[in-house]
Amino acid sequence: MTSHTQDLAVRPVTESEIPDWIRALNTGFLRTPYVPDDEIADRSSYIDPSRTLGAFDGTRCVATFRSFPQELTAVGGNPVPADAISNVTVTVTHRRRGLLTRMMAQDLAAAKERGDVVATLIAAEYPIYGRYGFGPATSATQWEIDVTRAGLDPRWSAPEDGGRIDLVDGEDVRKLGPELHERLRRAQPGAINRDDRWWQVNTGVVRLTRAPWTEPFYAVYRAADGEVQGLVAYVCDDTWTDAKQPFDTATVKGFIATTPAAERALWHHLCSIDWVTKVKSGWRAPDDLLPLLLPDPRAATITTQADWLWVRVLDVVRAMEARSYEGEGTLVFEVVDGAGLAGGRYRLEASAKGASCTPTTESPELILDVRELGTLWLGDESAVRLAALGRVREERAGAARVADALLRTSRRPWCPDIF
Repeated sequence: MTSHTQDLAVRPVTESEIPDWIRALNTGFLRTPYVPDDEIADRSSYIDPSRTLGAFDGTRCVATFRSFPQELTAVGGNPVPADAISNVTVTVTHRRRGLLTRMMAQDLAAAKERGDVVATLIAAEYPIYGRYGFGPATSATQWEIDVTRAGLDPRWSAPEDGGRIDLVDGEDVRKLGPELHERLRRAQPGAINRDDRWWQVNTGVVRLTRAPWTEPFYAVYRAADGEVQGLVAYVCDDTWTDAKQPFDTATVKGFIATTPAAERALWHHLCSIDWVTKVKSGWRAPDDLLPLLLPDPRAATITTQADWLWVRVLDVVRAMEARSYEGEGTLVFEVVDGAGLAGGRYRLEASAKGASCTPTTESPELILDVRELGTLWLGDESAVRLAALGRVREERAGAARVADALLRTSRRPWCPDIF
């Protein structure tokens, strides 16, 4: 007999329950429910049981939820503390009983109490998270380059700017990569921090049954003065046509470039490798330079374009004051938050010198749900467009245009990572 909703306990897991929690996680993501010992050991090494929730029907885990501390780069480069949410599942036999709602409410309340400015996640399914106040704040794009039509010189072997490209190994990447990524994330709104384990997993030090490892090629770009400004990891297949012609694909597994010169040189490197006729870009910013770096931009075809990082604002004042503003102006806005975490009326005064955001009793010029605030906060979406969709309401004509002038950015936010 199926348990009633009130009989299902939602609570942090104990160490002894981690294997059952992993089984429920794998079941929810339609992976084999078998849990190998190395997965138990690996997950036990980094998850915080106090922030790892499960729903239990008796002793069996039937829903999973995990959060962890994260730093998210706001517009202008300031990092803000974030509650990163991942590993969210509800077993098919226990859907529609409010289990995710209970786990989410518990986690967000704790995040608010800790002082996190926002919560973040990457949504496997679009319709789920808006009702919890999350809005899609960045998107990502994948391109496929037809090298034979790109127009680049296939005989190219070195940058023309005095820099150079060197092939390195995983040990070099673990030395060079973290500092390079820190430079990128300080300049890239929407980027997040990476811990030591990230570099170990992505250079093959940590190898798991659930994720078979293929050693990639690593190439770094060094400027003329020797500074490392770019890094790419890629794998290649081994494909030949019936006419004995090479038809290989290079697939990018990771790409960091802190300067346009590094970006240009590394893409040219990938497109000039002997036998490679196709390059798959991996997930990139939607306004990446890639297509326009090619003499024929049509050689880069978009294969995937989708929402990526979702943001849920927990502290409106700190969120709005953490970011920078290219324009100057004042906006009074009201945030509607059914969960009672970030609702209220606020007065934003912003300029290139900084911003103040204070609670106010003034009449609002713009009214929006907290999920729309999350969508607008990193500068990627337009308040005018959301108003046309009925998701933002103008109480004063032209208020949405004022919001756009203050919030939108010249380059689009982007999160290079999945979590």
